[in-house]
Amino acid sequence: MSFTSSSRQLPNTDETPERETPEPDAPSPGIEQPGPASQDASADSPDHARDTTDAEPGRGASSSGPEQPAPAAEGEPAVGTAQDATDPEPERGATDAEPVVRAPEGEVPAGSGAGSSSDEDEGGDDGDKPVPVSSPPPAGHADEGTDGGTDEDGDTGPAAAPSAGGVGGVGEAALPSGRVRGWRGRYPVAATVLAWTVTGLAAVLVLFALLMPGKADQFHPAQFLRVPVEAVFGAALVLVLPRRPRIAVSAVAGLALGVLTVLNLLDVGFNEYLGRGFNVVLDWALFSDAQAYLQDTFGGGGALGIAILAVVLVIAVLALVTLSVVRLGNLVARNSEVATRATLVAAIVWVTCAALGVQVTGVPIASEHVALAVQDRAHRVRDTIRDEAEFQKIAKKDTFANTPPDQLLTDLRGKDMMITFIESYGRSAIEDPVMAPGVDATLTAENRKLTGAGFAAKSGWLTSATYGGSSWLGHSTFLSGLWINNQQRYRTVTAGDHLTLPGAFAKTGDWDTVGVMPGVQKAWPEQKFYGIDKLYDSRDLGYRGPKFSWSTMPDQYALTAFERLVHGKKHDKPLMSTIILTSSHQPWAPIPRTVPQDQVGDGSVYDAIEKAGKRPGDIITDARKSKEEYGKSIQYSVTSLIDYLVKYGDKNTVLIFLGDHQPIARVSGDHASRDVPVSIVAKDPKVLDRIADWGWTDGLQPEHNAPVWKMSAFRDRFLTAYGSTPHS
Repeated sequence: MSFTSSSRQLPNTDETPERETPEPDAPSPGIEQPGPASQDASADSPDHARDTTDAEPGRGASSSGPEQPAPAAEGEPAVGTAQDATDPEPERGATDAEPVVRAPEGEVPAGSGAGSSSDEDEGGDDGDKPVPVSSPPPAGHADEGTDGGTDEDGDTGPAAAPSAGGVGGVGEAALPSGRVRGWRGRYPVAATVLAWTVTGLAAVLVLFALLMPGKADQFHPAQFLRVPVEAVFGAALVLVLPRRPRIAVSAVAGLALGVLTVLNLLDVGFNEYLGRGFNVVLDWALFSDAQAYLQDTFGGGGALGIAILAVVLVIAVLALVTLSVVRLGNLVARNSEVATRATLVAAIVWVTCAALGVQVTGVPIASEHVALAVQDRAHRVRDTIRDEAEFQKIAKKDTFANTPPDQLLTDLRGKDMMITFIESYGRSAIEDPVMAPGVDATLTAENRKLTGAGFAAKSGWLTSATYGGSSWLGHSTFLSGLWINNQQRYRTVTAGDHLTLPGAFAKTGDWDTVGVMPGVQKAWPEQKFYGIDKLYDSRDLGYRGPKFSWSTMPDQYALTAFERLVHGKKHDKPLMSTIILTSSHQPWAPIPRTVPQDQVGDGSVYDAIEKAGKRPGDIITDARKSKEEYGKSIQYSVTSLIDYLVKYGDKNTVLIFLGDHQPIARVSGDHASRDVPVSIVAKDPKVLDRIADWGWTDGLQPEHNAPVWKMSAFRDRFLTAYGSTPHS
């Protein structure tokens, strides 16, 4: 039964007529039993649509005998009309009548009117009609709407009246005692404040999502004082859509905006650590490496906690942004007249600012950030797919692929070769005002050691294919002579047979090739691609000391193990050794320190050093402390390497060492280059004479204006300089 068609109303008086409870076996005095005639008369009465039966609690279907009407006051219509008998059974089923509360004349019953929530239906009845306790609305009522009513999402008709019981929400139905049910009715001021607060927060969240940049250094107030064209378009669309399509469109748009917000957060992180945005095609594989890094840095419990927080954050962003867009869409539809004017004004402001190029502190007022971000991601996906096909063709071309073995590296025969990568050793270590004093002093001191031992060095700059991390991209670029700047290219090149520097030495048949890689902690199938005959990873070096955050062992120990297991033994052929040092890997806490060579042993000596060192949490959020500790780690790695060379190198030793990439932006700076230093060290002067025309700086520290090459160019220049003949 609908609210508007109910025939059960109280008489039109200010007070409910008193009733006497009839005795079970006899009617009460003064009660007239209506007969058929009176029922017919009642049915014809103008007041037959009103139901004055006010069932007492506990009565109804369980009462015995017919229900007795109360006597009517003089001049009032009779109660207990024939309409009672003809009304269908109430949907609630348990009672014959539903108690109602009659509002005084001139007052609006609690729970009706335009103040209703956008989330519930309410009837559009006139103010002088009673409000039933809990009868459900009729089917289709919320969809059809009525004049003066509020539909399910809050749309109001022209005759809507203010609600006495709801604030920004549906008024509560009247209780039998006349009180309004629900906390909104009991605390209307608090409900109003809460409703406006939630709406305000929703607006702030949506505006933030629409204007959020992808780099940490772009977060400043002017970035969020802009007019997003997407909001203007969205408001206009909401205003013209019917209720159901509007809610569906709002939900889909909110979810899409939530996804974009998550991707923007990933962009911020990737730009901070890797100097580039998140690639939605290739970068999902990096999360496993990130998890391993967190475990090594913060332990298993810390890594699990961070992972859980990340998942909760993603779910929260998706849910909150979606709900916020839906809420704001309902608000716009509920206040369509005001919203239409506001949307028109915003559109005019946006067009004007876009046409005139109005800016605040260099930031355009007219924003189309979301549209440009979506377009940029689409282009990146397209370029990634195209790049995969193009790179497969590039990787098949090799200038030295068909060079006969006896025409490769003829000027280095008999030399013990070492190619050593120092983790995160970048230009910033030598030129940043915070790190440079300590690092430059170390390079100067170590260069004096080399000179005193009869060695000489030349140094230059290479531009790495990666930044802040993904060291394997730098390694593969340098060794293969191909520009490997993403994971897809890395998979492609390592699955092929492109000639690498270790592979070129191995191809001649005159060198044994070995790899010392303390950072490798599991099977490494790339060994075959690089042409490394024997690999010594973290499990093969006999280390029994503690880890230093991500680094599995100190560089001094790794080099000592290399001497013990490989270099110090007799060989039929010279060695071509590829060594990757890890002590300068972030987070740069704790940092090992050098110990007397005869105390290195199995690494147990480093226990006390690790315990006395700083913790990652001590520096990871402080840029200056991170810079200072990073500089110290580079000093340690360079010192360990030069000390090894001076102690164990001879006239046939040739060392090439370089950084694989710059450190993260928090250390190198937001706009740092990707340059890394590279040096060639040898005792035999003929080795350095071969590269005299390269223009490199004498010593271990390249000058600021020394030549800068792409890292991928080194292989061919090196092979050519030392007697290799191209045969593509």
